[in-house]
Amino acid sequence: MPAIVVLGAQWGDEGKGKATDLLGADRPGAIDYCVRYQGGNNAGHTIVVDGEKFATHLLPSGVLTPGCTPVIANGVVMDARVLFTEIDGLEARGVNASRTLVSAGAHLITSYHTAIDKVTERFLGKNRIGTTGRGIGPAYADKINRIGVRVADVFDEKILAAKVEAALESKNHMLVKVYNRRAISVQEILDEIAEYADRLKPMVADTSLVLNKALDDGRTVLFEGAQATMLDVDHGTYPFVTSSNPIAGGVGAGAGIGPTRIDRIIGVIKAYTTRVGSGPFPTELLDEDGELLRQVGAEFGTTTGRPRRCGWYDAVIARYAARVNGLTEFFLTKLDCLGEWDQIPVCVAYEIDGVRHDEMPMTQTEFHHAKPVYEFLPGWKSDISGCRTFEELPANAQAYVRRLEELSGAPFWGVGVGPGREQSIQLR
Repeated sequence: MPAIVVLGAQWGDEGKGKATDLLGADRPGAIDYCVRYQGGNNAGHTIVVDGEKFATHLLPSGVLTPGCTPVIANGVVMDARVLFTEIDGLEARGVNASRTLVSAGAHLITSYHTAIDKVTERFLGKNRIGTTGRGIGPAYADKINRIGVRVADVFDEKILAAKVEAALESKNHMLVKVYNRRAISVQEILDEIAEYADRLKPMVADTSLVLNKALDDGRTVLFEGAQATMLDVDHGTYPFVTSSNPIAGGVGAGAGIGPTRIDRIIGVIKAYTTRVGSGPFPTELLDEDGELLRQVGAEFGTTTGRPRRCGWYDAVIARYAARVNGLTEFFLTKLDCLGEWDQIPVCVAYEIDGVRHDEMPMTQTEFHHAKPVYEFLPGWKSDISGCRTFEELPANAQAYVRRLEELSGAPFWGVGVGPGREQSIQLR
């Protein structure tokens, strides 16, 4: 039975939660486990079910699928305080999140990570990365520097105290001497962790073992990427990226399954393009078209509320995402947001210093100087949010979808025409 990966094919906010929810809504028990394999609570998924909007930041959006077990795998950095706030908020609205499993190998985000994230970003000024200030980068830095605190450490008092002390030794020097902030005591952090340790303990599991056994038993496991391909620390627009690997290759390391177990890799992509934070964005619109896209698409961050930068569809990025992820298919979202234009530009290539590039430039400098080469497609100037089959779409909307499919490097599995669970058209 399948292991399915759903991930973002642009800079995030593509509607991955909608695709995950649609897979789970196909039939009861369609997804047995839904897994977050990287990132932290800097992610945000918005899902609309029966007209009711839900937002998740740390939990995978499969928590809304009845019978599905949500899993936070070892590749995640986790702020347990955020996790329990999220669980409590969902359960207050009738969503059962009691099945949630947390990997013993996941790393913890503490208040010293968030403090360092915020002061470092402010210190960078105009060179800031555009982080959410939630401690994700510093937690991953500790992981790589081998001074991180893992979930399993919470339940060994001596190891926990030793690890926190080692981590704070250098961080307090930085906070006090570089950033003129107060030092954080070891006991302060131990008390913070103690507040949630008892509640966390029953949720902790060897999630790699659980997931591999589930696949052996013929269960369906869905791996849900946070952020997106162009924010991947290795393959994104570095240094304006996240601190983990959202691409499909991150699943093996982040969840502890072998790559040969993956059956489908679905890249979720908007019918236009957005990004949050700093960094290059070839098709960005700094005019009234960009503002109209932002308003029509409600392009404001789920996690931060920040207005998203908006631009036209970029087929170069789509082809790149198809290649580095080995996508088996795309899910196209927000087609309904393009009903305001007589013609719709689509970026088919870049022009850099007079030379056409049909694929992603190799260097950061080249990408910064990339200018979009547009193909103009006729618009449909109508509301398509009520369409439920591809044939019901206006002819120009059908042509737009088919042209994007030709340009993007993988077949389209489905199309979203609104935020609701029912506002999706399956093509295959």
